[in-house]
Amino acid sequence: MSSPRAKATTGRESEHAVTAVLPVPLHTQIRELLRRRILDGTYPPHSQMPSESQMMESFGVSRITIRQALGDLQKEGLIFKVMGKGSFVAKPKAFQNLSRLQGFGEAMAPAGYETFSMLLSAREVAAGPVVAQRLAVPAGSAVFQIQRLRYLNREPISVDESYFPLELGQRLAQEDLATRDVFVILENDLGQNLTHADLQIEAISADESVARHLRIDEASPLLRIERLTYAGDRPIDFEFLYYRGDAFQYRLRIDRS
Repeated sequence: MSSPRAKATTGRESEHAVTAVLPVPLHTQIRELLRRRILDGTYPPHSQMPSESQMMESFGVSRITIRQALGDLQKEGLIFKVMGKGSFVAKPKAFQNLSRLQGFGEAMAPAGYETFSMLLSAREVAAGPVVAQRLAVPAGSAVFQIQRLRYLNREPISVDESYFPLELGQRLAQEDLATRDVFVILENDLGQNLTHADLQIEAISADESVARHLRIDEASPLLRIERLTYAGDRPIDFEFLYYRGDAFQYRLRIDRS
């Protein structure tokens, strides 16, 4: 990896930043110091962190203390390790809040992200048991399937597999699915008043097909979102959304009443 190495802290800096006198474990102090430097851009995304030996000398602590601090940062997703090369600063994950029902492009645009889609397929298929149950149609009846590869800042971020009632899906397939959100088209062009959605989220491993589209290794971690969107009391859009686990996250705020 040709990323620049972040500069190690000096011994003088560490004397003031880390001390055994404080009632906070040394590895926690080091972790917080490194976290601040990652978040304020001192260590930019994809830069290589100082080596364990450099940090041992800089902070005047043992290797196990440094590894504890780095291990905590890795668990938080702030850094990642490359075998034989060291630790690198991770690129911040894009995220979508679940407080509103929004399409991907709708949610990402206010944060300044560029989004677009590549249409993989649009076709009539027979509804399997799960799709039939979700869309409230007989099993084996015709529904319309649309598969897209979604991009965020020109990098593949998700594979979307969506199912619609046949006539609605056929009309949807005539629209611009590369640059417009399905939700926007459904509401503004096709007269559907979207009201709410049911979601299920789980962690899975990428199969060969999804991994190839997302340009990741097979068995890499994914977020799979199963979403059923309603217009009033009618289910009209059932989707499986496969997001890269290293690049995207959902966030949800819950209140204690």
